[in-house]
Amino acid sequence: MRLLVAEDHAELARSLVEGLREEGYAVDVAGDGDEALHLALSASYDCILLDIMLPGKDGWAILSALRGAQDRSPVICLTARDGLADRINGLDLGADGYMVKPLVWSELLARIRAVIRRSSNQASTTLTVGDLELDTTGKRVTRAGKVVNLAAKEYALLEYLLHHAGKVVSRAELNEHLYDHLDEINSNVIDVYIRNLRKKIDSDHEVKLIHTRRGHGYVLTDKP
Repeated sequence: MRLLVAEDHAELARSLVEGLREEGYAVDVAGDGDEALHLALSASYDCILLDIMLPGKDGWAILSALRGAQDRSPVICLTARDGLADRINGLDLGADGYMVKPLVWSELLARIRAVIRRSSNQASTTLTVGDLELDTTGKRVTRAGKVVNLAAKEYALLEYLLHHAGKVVSRAELNEHLYDHLDEINSNVIDVYIRNLRKKIDSDHEVKLIHTRRGHGYVLTDKP
């Protein structure tokens, strides 16, 4: 999952980026409103953390521009102001959440997971296809009740496929959501991770879950 952190306070931005990357997210960062809007319109983000008091374009202007461009990326507004009018304004402009600084880390992670679930129409913190389960809170994967140990990018790839279960996902889409704009991506890296996932998830089971749609991408499903 790829996030955008739009925050002008350098120390807080650095802390957020480091913490979110440790959680397995790909993260881009913007220090002012113009850069934030440019990045938000240039890539597809699974969640945007948007400071309201950015220099240049403020958070309200960015949010209004995104929704005006029909960009439905989930947005969580971050602010030091706790006024009811600000919260109402953010929600009316199309924000998906609102958090007051200082941020509580565990709550922020929970809110990010929640808006990502809502954007993919998932009701539960546990994503399932057939006998495959992924607990997004505990980052635990099982197949037929047996724990599957995954590397960080393997987990991120599987989580994205589960959020889009039954839909064909292209290599380009996977690259865009698993890596930030500073990452150097090898042309076959997604194929390598797919191969690793198949070994760990499908090799010991009659029903295969990860399927290739040649010329289109991959789909995770338990249907034939």
